[in-house]
Amino acid sequence: MTANREETQMINRKLAGAVSAGAIMSALTGAAFADTFSIQLSDQAVTEAHDGRVILIITPDGEKEPRFQVKQSYDAPQIFGVNVDGLAPGESLEIAPGILGFPAKDMKDVPAGDYYVQAVLHKYDTFNLSNGKTVKLPAARGAGQNWRLEPGNVISAPQKVSFDPQGANEISITLDNVLPEIAEPEDTKYIRYIKVRSEKLSEFWGTDVYINGHVLVPEGFDENPDAKYPLAIFHGHFPAEFGGFRTTPPDPDLECEYSERFDEPCYNRIEQQEAYDFYKQWTSDDFPRMLIVEIDHSNPYYDDSYAVNSANIGPYGDAITYEFVPALEEQFRGIGEGWSRFVYGGSTGGWEALAVQVKYPDEYNGAFAACPDPIDFRQFMLTDIYEEDNAYYYTGPFTRVEKPGKRNYLGHVPYTVEMENRWELVLGDKTRSGAQWDVWEAVFSPNGEDGYPQRIWNKLTGEIDHTVAEYWRENYDLRYILERDWAELGPKLQGKIHIYTGDMDNFYLNNATYLMEDFLVKADPPYQGEVTYGDRDEHCWNGDPDLPNAVSRLRYNTMYVPKILERIEAAAPEGADLTSWRY
Repeated sequence: MTANREETQMINRKLAGAVSAGAIMSALTGAAFADTFSIQLSDQAVTEAHDGRVILIITPDGEKEPRFQVKQSYDAPQIFGVNVDGLAPGESLEIAPGILGFPAKDMKDVPAGDYYVQAVLHKYDTFNLSNGKTVKLPAARGAGQNWRLEPGNVISAPQKVSFDPQGANEISITLDNVLPEIAEPEDTKYIRYIKVRSEKLSEFWGTDVYINGHVLVPEGFDENPDAKYPLAIFHGHFPAEFGGFRTTPPDPDLECEYSERFDEPCYNRIEQQEAYDFYKQWTSDDFPRMLIVEIDHSNPYYDDSYAVNSANIGPYGDAITYEFVPALEEQFRGIGEGWSRFVYGGSTGGWEALAVQVKYPDEYNGAFAACPDPIDFRQFMLTDIYEEDNAYYYTGPFTRVEKPGKRNYLGHVPYTVEMENRWELVLGDKTRSGAQWDVWEAVFSPNGEDGYPQRIWNKLTGEIDHTVAEYWRENYDLRYILERDWAELGPKLQGKIHIYTGDMDNFYLNNATYLMEDFLVKADPPYQGEVTYGDRDEHCWNGDPDLPNAVSRLRYNTMYVPKILERIEAAAPEGADLTSWRY
């Protein structure tokens, strides 16, 4: 028989002074009870009730705020998460043993010691979808679905505490700091801001939805009002601003930041130098005049939409292609024809570039996809979602082995697929973590009866739902779609598909690229593009064989310009404007 919490507290009061509460709990349950956390929503800083997810972070590192230390690695801070519905100012919730955690699965497994702790309330809004279902999700509020920074979230001040997994103390934390609004960016000479209300997305979500863009305009844009320009879309994650462009040399007083990934002692200086070098190229006399845009299509599930239509995220593919792009071209004098539009990007952006080229073959004239997310779901990182039964383990008759989730170029593994998925589940249930596996599920899955995405696999066990997998295949497996529809797509895509992947990609994305290449090299009609690999290069190699990955990843905006010009020469129709933008 096991005593419940209320009974235990009563016994503790009656026997106070006789023995410790921890010993009483051990005697009643046969197992040690842990210190617990009481998290209160301040009635001074907050005036209304909130729905959302409360995330508790526990870390031995006091150098920076705990919320900024959260990651999915074996050496990550400890986190726990619980949902709240209508948590009112002054009310509290408890985080105690039995609540799923990461890296330790339970609070009772956290070692005794002194820690720094912080809590965050990631606020959810209610959305009445066009399909008649109602969901609670974190609205995109300007920080790219970063729960650490999203305006309106409520955080506690970091505090140092002593924790005992065999104790029965209550540690109090107060959520009392509401994160402020983020100002919209201001235009500069070269970088302009555009905000477009999407009718399609607003109807889907039942509220106003905007797509924002940071547009890099060419040298002489204001002085040449009759010029019209090709458009390059640099697809990728949420851009707070146009990245990698700097009109001044590196800051001479810059405090160096070490990059563990590249083993560079002052990588931030390299980044600033590359950004300044790009500015000098962009404004040089012989650089082609064009528009480049980075799109903010953050949404309630992730920091970007994957730029395709989705049953859960909405018709972002159509919204970007048929609403946002025409509005941008009208405002910034784009040529406005498919032969003059190009897409490129890396990782998520690489998948997006290839996906929109495949799904809108006439609207774009070339996709340059570096280290794309899985483009063949027979190698969804390391899992064949159609043939395998479990995404987390290789299973034999007598044992099983966990699948790795990441590696470096030497093959060293900091976490497994199960660990990363559990980390996401702690950050948010119902596909609401705002992280990688969940956004794939949000984009690729059908909508469930409860209004949330249908699970591709059980988040706790890894057991795959093959019915959902079939839906993924028919709608988002890019290699499958190309092979299935090549008779129609092939003539439209000749010369437009270019893929670049390091053969030691951190997330095993080269595996799916191999399978895509197997189809492309035998496709009829020929695809007339390229698939290349970087020897021992990690994520996200962009196709440059002469530069280290640390540098090449900073040169997307210049790497593909010669290839874009070749495509324009090859595909521009008779009478096309090839001169007004070459001043």
